[in-house]
Amino acid sequence: MHPKALLDACSELVRLTLKFDHPADAIVSRFFRDNRGLGPRERATLAETVYTVLRKKLLFDHLAPSGSGPKERRLAILGFYGPGDFLRSALTDQEKRWLDQCEAVKPEDLMERHRHNLPEWLVQPLKDQLGAGFWPLVENLNLGAGLDLRVNALKAKRADVQKELQQAGIKAVPTPFSPWGLRIAGKPALNKNEAFLRGDFEVQDEGSQLLAMLVDAKRGEMVVDFCAGAGGKTLALGASMRSTGRLYAFDTSAHRLDALKPRMARSGLSNVHPAAIAHERDDRVKRLTGKLDRVLVDAPCTGLGTLRRNPDLKWRQTMAGVEEMAVKQAAILQSASRMVKSGGRLVYATCSVLPQENEAIAEAFAAANPDFVPLSAGEVLAAQKVEGAPSLCAGGEDGQLYLRLWPHRHGTDGFFAAAWQKK
Repeated sequence: MHPKALLDACSELVRLTLKFDHPADAIVSRFFRDNRGLGPRERATLAETVYTVLRKKLLFDHLAPSGSGPKERRLAILGFYGPGDFLRSALTDQEKRWLDQCEAVKPEDLMERHRHNLPEWLVQPLKDQLGAGFWPLVENLNLGAGLDLRVNALKAKRADVQKELQQAGIKAVPTPFSPWGLRIAGKPALNKNEAFLRGDFEVQDEGSQLLAMLVDAKRGEMVVDFCAGAGGKTLALGASMRSTGRLYAFDTSAHRLDALKPRMARSGLSNVHPAAIAHERDDRVKRLTGKLDRVLVDAPCTGLGTLRRNPDLKWRQTMAGVEEMAVKQAAILQSASRMVKSGGRLVYATCSVLPQENEAIAEAFAAANPDFVPLSAGEVLAAQKVEGAPSLCAGGEDGQLYLRLWPHRHGTDGFFAAAWQKK
């Protein structure tokens, strides 16, 4: 595609995305469907340009007024993903001079908000938790995320999958913590890979894999993934159970559960039972009261632990939204806990980094439910020989009560999990 045409397409996609009426990944996917003539390189340029604009929105909003032409074009120029000379061949002389001035601005001369590119309501909660770690987190969020795979232990061994990917020209290295994980640089097409089609691996962040390890589902048990979505954690739990016992995948969205069906077929699991429920007090839930060995509540959340992949979330969320979410999370956890049998395990998790969705929910639940005894996440993971398990945790007297993952510390998405055993 000609540089000018590609820049025009980037500008249009930026304009559509900044309406914030749908998630950015959905808008990008729709744009690609509507423009099927785009090649892989053009798609990469378009997507990465948009995501750079979302990551650095406050900085680009600050620089854009000094330029000329439509704002979305100026933002697309600032965030353009590709060789500088390619971009400049699409610019007017006036735009080139303006871009030179923008690129000459030194980070140390910028205001703090133009360096961190976060909404003000989110800054203080992160600083309160991280202190000096705030800026390393900011830098990490602006780098984007790699790609993690979970090897299906029911079908394959990690070393064999790694070798097969290598033969296909895809370099994969073992994840540092999860024994099932492989990490890939870049975003190679995996959906036509032989090992993927056989069900030997799924795309899944290492943090999600560690969460499944915290549940520690065993052969022959009755288990529920209470907010299953498209079922990534369900599949990890099913593999841990060696396709025995009974594994329910509950979600209020039948559409999300539909995405689980082809994944189940590839996985070779026969113990998974997906079911759409109306709400957390559904009759299906009531019928399982006191019957389950393990209950995972991967609760709906703001998703702020996934900002490396979904930078639009920071502009689409508000503190009022966080508070509404916390009410929903507490209700879901309380309802799901009724399914746990005596001696069974309950795990509450989010992909958020905010205490309001994490520690506050866990502490309130523990205070209201003395029959649930807190488990040390660090000890549970160490028992499964997870390397450096204490470093993955925070809270409690020994700092190992909760699983607490951070992108800049652990190379995963931001995750939180708390576990209890019912008396």
